[in-house]
Amino acid sequence: MELSSPMIFAIVLVVVVLFIPIVITRFLRTVEAGTIRLVSWMGGTTRIYKGPGKAFEIPLITTGTTIPSKVINIDLDISDQTADVGPNGQPRPIKVRVLASAIVCVGDANESIKTAANRFFAMSVETQTNTLTDLLTSTGRRAINLLHHDELFNAKGPSAAPVGASPDLAAAIANDDDDRLAIIIKSACSRELQDLGLLFNSLNIKSVQSEVAEARRRQSAVEAKANADIVQADQERRAREAQLAAEQAVNDKERDLSERKAQNAAVIAEAEAKKQDSLRGLREAELRATQIAQAGADADRKKIEAAATAEAEAIKLRTVAAAQAEAIREVNKAVAEGGNAYLQLKQLEILPTIVPHIANALAQAKLVNIASDGKGAANGATDQITSVIQTVLAAQLVSNNVNLGGNAPAQPARPAKQEKQDKPAE
Repeated sequence: MELSSPMIFAIVLVVVVLFIPIVITRFLRTVEAGTIRLVSWMGGTTRIYKGPGKAFEIPLITTGTTIPSKVINIDLDISDQTADVGPNGQPRPIKVRVLASAIVCVGDANESIKTAANRFFAMSVETQTNTLTDLLTSTGRRAINLLHHDELFNAKGPSAAPVGASPDLAAAIANDDDDRLAIIIKSACSRELQDLGLLFNSLNIKSVQSEVAEARRRQSAVEAKANADIVQADQERRAREAQLAAEQAVNDKERDLSERKAQNAAVIAEAEAKKQDSLRGLREAELRATQIAQAGADADRKKIEAAATAEAEAIKLRTVAAAQAEAIREVNKAVAEGGNAYLQLKQLEILPTIVPHIANALAQAKLVNIASDGKGAANGATDQITSVIQTVLAAQLVSNNVNLGGNAPAQPARPAKQEKQDKPAE
């Protein structure tokens, strides 16, 4: 069975599509990032490919190897003595401990990459780490032996190089602003690292420890604490002074306020006193006006009462006088009309009252009566008594107590003896 041309073409195309990528993959090798591919050709030629990228290799003709291009971080713990000298010129080293971290990487030059691949990366990872640690530690100890204690604690030391330093180290120290210990270590390790195909990237001094530094640190801490206490005490004093000043200002304001209140109270009290004086004067004036008005009214009332009393007395007197005159006129009229009969009638009315007294008086009287008209003594006495009775009766009729229409009130008769005594004996 013969194949047609289209089928042959299709088969060839499939073979090409399937096998060409496989062939290309065998010739082109992927170089990852952070790695370097070294490809050695027949005749000793070496080509270097840095990732990420592709490396051209031909199986059975080339030989390839891959090394890392990432940085290598090494932690260092260096302990040694410094180059300090005592006051008498004798060595007086101080033991210090330096904690640092170094970062190295593969050099950029092809020769450095080849050297690193042949010398450094040919070792195991543990051996690589130990080699770098020993190299950097020994270099750090030599650097510590070249420096004094105080120079290790200065972030940037003086530009002068330590005694015994090489010219390259002195130039590096003079031109670099980094820590002096780091400068010395990097300068001392550069050649050794170049022999391994590595490049010193950086050295970071984490801490420098020593008994002297610790004592100084404690002393500094004590001094700092003392200074802080002094500052705090000063601040507290200033705060207290400010508080006292504020309280004094408040007290002054309160005192001024109290004085102002007292002054206002005094002014108010004075105004109140003046008000009370004015009210008292007003009340006194009102009282005086009231008293004057009352006195005037009393005077007017008394005048009116006196005038009324006088008028009443005058009316009374006039009435009494008129009544007496009328009584006299009536008596006179009665006497004129009835003569002695009226008087005798009145005598008869009062006889029951005055007879006992007359009898008693006559019984006790010792009279000597000499009559010239031939009448006896008894008749003469009786006539005299009768005359007296008539006189009294006439007076009673005239007085206010006589009621012409009724009986006169009984009046005690005057004793005859007294009447006899009042009248001289004949």
